[in-house]
Amino acid sequence: MPEGHSVHRIARQFERNFVGHRVHASSPQGRFAAGAAEIDGRRMTDARAIGKQMFLGFEGDRWLRVHLGMYGAWDFAGEILMDATIASANGRMGQTNQRGTFLDSPNPDAIYDTAGENSVTSIGAPRKARLRMAESEKQESAPASFPPEPVGQVRVRLLTDTVCADLRGPTACEVLDPAQVETVVAKLGPDPLIDPGADAESRFAAAVRKKRTAIGLLLMDQSVVAGIGNVYRAELLFRARQNPHTPGASLPEEHVRHLWQDWAKLLKVGVETGQMMTMDDLEPEAYRKAMASRADRHWVYKREGLPCRVCGTNIVLEEMGNRKLYWCPYCQA
Repeated sequence: MPEGHSVHRIARQFERNFVGHRVHASSPQGRFAAGAAEIDGRRMTDARAIGKQMFLGFEGDRWLRVHLGMYGAWDFAGEILMDATIASANGRMGQTNQRGTFLDSPNPDAIYDTAGENSVTSIGAPRKARLRMAESEKQESAPASFPPEPVGQVRVRLLTDTVCADLRGPTACEVLDPAQVETVVAKLGPDPLIDPGADAESRFAAAVRKKRTAIGLLLMDQSVVAGIGNVYRAELLFRARQNPHTPGASLPEEHVRHLWQDWAKLLKVGVETGQMMTMDDLEPEAYRKAMASRADRHWVYKREGLPCRVCGTNIVLEEMGNRKLYWCPYCQA
């Protein structure tokens, strides 16, 4: 399932390629024909993400809300103007199109493209390409014609003169008015990229500490904190050396606030790099490996039965909240 960083990156892609442009909306699959008709021909005015929810604004106070869920994905095609972070991730961080090169630093801001420019801060001309954005990202060669023929069950297609975006397999896809958007947003917990201040941190801490629910469940509760999924849950808890079964109400406030601060840090890294990088202070070679392979990127996620990178105890896999939980029974005792 795409986690918060992926949805923020998709919103950035819409911001660069669609906001300010008039959009033709259709539903090749047919299931969203009425919704597509509501926004067809309107100019896109906004693109924003809150946690795992994305909202695309259109003239006339119409908003397209999309929740990708477990299987949803956006496919962009045409003359794509890459967000700098998207361009860098697909150009040099273990994705399909390996065009960039690494310098001797694990800092993403110090990694340069083949032209010698820092690809995190510079953007080139539009590229004729195809880009799939979901839990992971994959850049492919440009379609033979534009717009390309819809592939598979496309719920909604958004099309400008130069770029199209196809949505497949979302959990939610609906057109809302501003009041309905506010109702959805009001049910979400804070998102560090939207609410970076002390008030959001305090709101998170209060929501956690008033409940007897296990912290491993609370971190997945989108009304407590927006954007955390299975990967970030496991990694945040390990980084904090926190037992996932501890009730939120039993946690000291400073521990809860540390979880928020670490989530803000990891979310920012995820948006910048396109990867759920959760290991700090890696040497350059280790950083290159981690960006190329998830097996080298995480402390505990997907490492069941393997020795803990810190203590050597085998990582445990169990089910919590109908999702897989990975943790070290020694480090997180």
